[in-house]
Amino acid sequence: MRDSRPKRRAAALGSAGVLVTAALIAGAVAAPTASATADHHGKDREARGVAIAAARAAKTGVDWQDCPEDWNLARPIQCGRVSVPMDYAKPYGKQIELAVDRIGNTGAKSERQGALLYNPGGPGGSGLRFPARVTAKNPVWADAARAYDFVGFDPRGVGRSAPLSCVDPQEFVKAPKADPVPRSEADKLVQRGLAREYAEGCHERSGEMLPHMTTPNTARDLDVIRAALGEKKLNFLGVSYGTYLGAVYATLFPGHVRRMVVDSVVNPSREKIWYRANLDQDVAFEGRWKDWQDWVARNDATYHLGDTRAEVQERWLELRATAEKNPLGGVVGPAELISFFQSAPYYDSAWAPTAAVFSRYAAGDTQALVDAAAPDLSDTAGNAAAENGNAVYTAVECADAKWPTDWRTWDRDSTRLHRDHPFMTWANAWMNLPCATWPAKQHTPVDVKSGKGLPPVLIVQSERDAATPYAGAVELHQRLRGSRLITERNAGSHGVTGLVNPCVNDRVDTYLLTGEVDRSDVTCAPHATPKP
Repeated sequence: MRDSRPKRRAAALGSAGVLVTAALIAGAVAAPTASATADHHGKDREARGVAIAAARAAKTGVDWQDCPEDWNLARPIQCGRVSVPMDYAKPYGKQIELAVDRIGNTGAKSERQGALLYNPGGPGGSGLRFPARVTAKNPVWADAARAYDFVGFDPRGVGRSAPLSCVDPQEFVKAPKADPVPRSEADKLVQRGLAREYAEGCHERSGEMLPHMTTPNTARDLDVIRAALGEKKLNFLGVSYGTYLGAVYATLFPGHVRRMVVDSVVNPSREKIWYRANLDQDVAFEGRWKDWQDWVARNDATYHLGDTRAEVQERWLELRATAEKNPLGGVVGPAELISFFQSAPYYDSAWAPTAAVFSRYAAGDTQALVDAAAPDLSDTAGNAAAENGNAVYTAVECADAKWPTDWRTWDRDSTRLHRDHPFMTWANAWMNLPCATWPAKQHTPVDVKSGKGLPPVLIVQSERDAATPYAGAVELHQRLRGSRLITERNAGSHGVTGLVNPCVNDRVDTYLLTGEVDRSDVTCAPHATPKP
């Protein structure tokens, strides 16, 4: 599962995706840290490579211009590009260009504290919309915007940064897809074949990039962007997968971190990245799905879907069975329903809109659900973005770690989990199954931990997050000495820092503006419950 989830596939994770000069260039590049320089030979070619690339970027800087018209980023947002090695072990070899954008701090020159870089998650999410939080006058970010330039970027492989592709985008979104829940061994064989074909398509269309599509390489890219911006140290906000990117950066470059906020945390344990992290999601999604059903039941006067969770679930099962037998509008089957309805477990902001569409269907308006859940084949740009996002998600997760190659492992685990957690389990399994036959090198995950010079990292997490379960925040907190954990109690929306909750917002602002954290961890009451 991924953030910024397109029509069919989504994880680590989630379904949302959003997404300068001044410092002396001489101070913008630091030597590789000890943790980044020692492998079993006492040398690390990637560490040398990123130091070379960062020094080069610091001299070159970024040629900021008005954004190209088709980027849909209006002035005063500016756009540019940063060149990075495709392979950091070969820093003078092939280069790829990363798309970056920025908006300057809104306060006085004396208030400026540098650039704040952002990653919205995925893997595969674009961060280029981040400066629009300033132009849209988002009040949650107003204080931080006075002090920081807001800088977004497309990570390697994403959008306008050497984009990956694994299949024709129009084919990718075509519906209806097969029901993710298999009825027979024959159904499983079909899905296994589709996963293998997808992996082969990635190799055919993007094979050169696949070995280098790792989180450590994206962290190295982040350090090169830092240097190109003229920043001696990094200020970073990462959400969902962006928290894992931040954790890996903090491990590789602890002395380069100035401020780091990580929100809705991927469990960084080597044992969890990435196969078991997705199994944990299946359990958490079921719990948050039930939370949404409870809310719908409490608001039965509005939605008329049942006044108990059991009744709402029965309505869901009836809808699912109907769509399995005869896809709604010829295009919305169970796979498309899951893709649409999963936004509710992801985000509280989707609770009311999802329930409203479901309610209209129950009242006889099938077209509302078809319009919401079916792909739009005329939206070629959106479909290309969806296919690209899924390609990057798959490429990064498959390359970051070694996945089970024995189908019996997948079958055993998914069958067991599906019994009590049926909402997402099989859909998630098929989404990730290409990693079982991945045609490029799979690496060993970074051992995330503190290093010399790492300042306090601020960790923010809701207690019932489905996409990144709470245990991940606890794990990261234990691994990063001096970090502080803010827990939003009895809440489960994915992505907490963008919500209105003064208990959270004030502490994030204080940290970004002063570097100060509470003396101990903090538990906050939940943000406001959605209104029907």
